[in-house]
Amino acid sequence: MDIANLTAFVSVAESGSFSHASEQLFLTQPAISKRISALESELDVQLFDRIGRKVTLTEAGSALLTRARSILQQVEDSKRAIKNLSGHVSGKLSIGTSHHIGLHRLPPILRAFTHTHPEVELDLHFMDSEEACHAIEHGDLELGIVTLPLQPAKVLHTIQVWPDPLDIAVNQSHPLAKVNKITPKKLSEYPAILPTPGTYTRQIFEQTMRKHKLKLKVGLATNYLETIKMMVSVGLGWSVLPRSMLNKELKILNIEGIKLERRLGIVWHSGHTLSNAAKAMSSMLSANVNQ
Repeated sequence: MDIANLTAFVSVAESGSFSHASEQLFLTQPAISKRISALESELDVQLFDRIGRKVTLTEAGSALLTRARSILQQVEDSKRAIKNLSGHVSGKLSIGTSHHIGLHRLPPILRAFTHTHPEVELDLHFMDSEEACHAIEHGDLELGIVTLPLQPAKVLHTIQVWPDPLDIAVNQSHPLAKVNKITPKKLSEYPAILPTPGTYTRQIFEQTMRKHKLKLKVGLATNYLETIKMMVSVGLGWSVLPRSMLNKELKILNIEGIKLERRLGIVWHSGHTLSNAAKAMSSMLSANVNQ
């Protein structure tokens, strides 16, 4: 099977659109259609159902998609392995990272990396940590610099770089701000502003609260910690925030029996060969472990 045809097929399948695939691959729509038609002719099956502008996979298309992704990943892996033989650090490095890490942890690392390895083209994607890990699983990104999952998928390799203590905080005028010691039950009586369900930070907190068999009053939820901090600062509720983000506007609550911490670090696919650029970035990050 032709690699270019498989690439077009995966792009259409994932985007659900011939026009979006043409934009991603910098090709015309007729060129994309021609590649899909060639693949369908070669396999003697229809891969997509086309109803108006909607494009969906047929049963045969769904069966091919997983295998096509695997083939393309193996091709890219082979290219990296051969290129690595030169020992030269160059080329494109695709990284997924969270907004929080990108703002508060990465700047000095990126500055040092680009100075040391000017021939590397950094392809930086800001996204939720969960989304970045998913993209690495599917071969869409080479590295993730993220909040590490509590239970990583088997194909993911993780290294902690920074411990990230979490504190429960409120606005200085909140009723709990003047209480020295607070029970988890007392905390649960007040509205919370938390990260969206399913995020690793939310999972860490919920795991702790389950031990106390408590149900939370969650008034608001968002993925952006900076937004949560703002809402806590104006008195909309309490929340769990990285200690590094707290300032004089916020009061840290002393909650009996609760100590929270998440792990920030590197993630990559254990079955894929890392490029020299990815190895260099991982080494630079590892040198900063726990700093």
